[in-house]
Amino acid sequence: MQRRQFLEGCGYGISSLLLASSGLGSASARLISREITTDVAILGGGLGGVAAALAALRAGKTVVMTEPTDWIGGQLTQQAVPPDEHPWIEMFGANATYFAFRRGVRQYYRDHYPMTPQARSNPKLNPGNGSVSKLCHEPKVALAVLTAMLAPYASSGKLLVLLEHAPVGAEMDGDKVRSVTIRDLRSGDRRTILAPYFLDATEMGDVLPLAGVEHVVGFEPKSETGDRNAPEVYQPENQQSFTCCFAADYAPGEDHTIDKPAEWDFWSKYVPKLNPAWPGKLFGDAADPKTLGARKFTFDPTGAGTGFWVYRRILDTKNFAEGAFAGGMTLINWPQNDYWLGNLIGVTPEEADRHIARAKQLSLCLLYWLQTEFPRLDGGTGYKGLRLRPDVVGTTDGLAKHPYIRESRRIKAEFTVVESMVGTDARRAKLGRDDVEAERFPDSVGVGSYRIDLHPSSGSDNYIDVSSLPFQIPLGSLIPQRVENLVPACKNLGVTHITNGCYRLHPVEWGIGEAAGALAAHCIDTKQVPREVRNSPAKLKSFQNKLVAQGVEIEWPKLSPR
Repeated sequence: MQRRQFLEGCGYGISSLLLASSGLGSASARLISREITTDVAILGGGLGGVAAALAALRAGKTVVMTEPTDWIGGQLTQQAVPPDEHPWIEMFGANATYFAFRRGVRQYYRDHYPMTPQARSNPKLNPGNGSVSKLCHEPKVALAVLTAMLAPYASSGKLLVLLEHAPVGAEMDGDKVRSVTIRDLRSGDRRTILAPYFLDATEMGDVLPLAGVEHVVGFEPKSETGDRNAPEVYQPENQQSFTCCFAADYAPGEDHTIDKPAEWDFWSKYVPKLNPAWPGKLFGDAADPKTLGARKFTFDPTGAGTGFWVYRRILDTKNFAEGAFAGGMTLINWPQNDYWLGNLIGVTPEEADRHIARAKQLSLCLLYWLQTEFPRLDGGTGYKGLRLRPDVVGTTDGLAKHPYIRESRRIKAEFTVVESMVGTDARRAKLGRDDVEAERFPDSVGVGSYRIDLHPSSGSDNYIDVSSLPFQIPLGSLIPQRVENLVPACKNLGVTHITNGCYRLHPVEWGIGEAAGALAAHCIDTKQVPREVRNSPAKLKSFQNKLVAQGVEIEWPKLSPR
């Protein structure tokens, strides 16, 4: 497609990405025609969507990307979740663009924050020194770095980002998507995007039902997947919990206690009804994800901090000049504010809104408990200096812009990754030996590693948390069984309820998105469809070589199981 066509279709090609920082995210939409034509349409601006956009743009394609919130970045930004990564992330096991993002975060702190000389010179700087990741940082820093990575393409007119827009319809032409209709969530205006390729990078696979793409929701039966931890019958309504995260810092000697939340009487007394059983009240000791026994809940934001305060800490005062910050800051995404009393997929919009409202109440009640009733080690109760930080997450209520989503609709794919391919114990049982590695996929388009980590579910399952092996992302998992030009670019690829537990994390989602964006661009250039690329050894090798040349890792060195 010629650049002129793209600009005419977009109405001057003005990207709302460039207006996001001034709060004018949807202003440019008024300049855009009702029908937008582009090479690659990406629905969803999370990590998968951003990585997909970078890949397609790098290949010279025009891109339109929509995002329902006013922040791109998904898990890292509008969901307020620091990166969950594998132990080797500082050395290998991710794409070059993901490593560039991580370097950008560190450099942003060096360039803009009053850091100690030791922290500034540390090549492995961890701004929060959180225990969950080697790079715990503030959501707004991730937003700034991702925006900078996309900015040149937005300025050139190759990229149009429509913030606060979501897909609401799709038109099919046989087994191809002809167009997707999007809605401006502020004005209600509707527009149509036409493109040869559409990438579903939404958090919950929202385009799949709109386009009639065959997909699965919830927990598949063991007879279908062979997964060791699967149920005997299909449970579509059994979905992982979601979380309304929030940021809090600690101001010693101050009182920042919030008003008692409306649902305090319910959540303060709530005893989870899960199988196996939770150890007691939700606000108390948690279930250990691996053993399901009681896990002592410790929390202390004072001094150096201990326990869950450190878990997802995004600002450690030790890294910054003395007096720059009164106390540290953490993101609260803990077992105690996972919400599993209802789903966001397969329900009416009104019911979904009700569950989100209750999940927000749960998080506020957890904060109130920490401020007023938490039993401190010194014999006192509560930390009144714990302060909700709406400015850090960019909202008025102090809670993240979007729920943290762990499970999506998933395509019925040409190839589905099941537990016996990546789970350590399942793999050992299948091969009959202890020394195993994940199944090697000849059509690999990326790598990832994380435990199979499923949080408590709406079907009353407690944690399912088992060891997995460093794995690959097979191209077949990105190809729907029937539809030709729609590619998943987030958590909606061909995995099961179980294997979703290790394919849903930050660098893996990035890898899925980058592979999807590169695939769309490659197919446009070669006039092939994705299944042709996969099912011809020569064409597959050509595509894989292109990925590797661009810094995509598609193989692991030999590693020990996690």
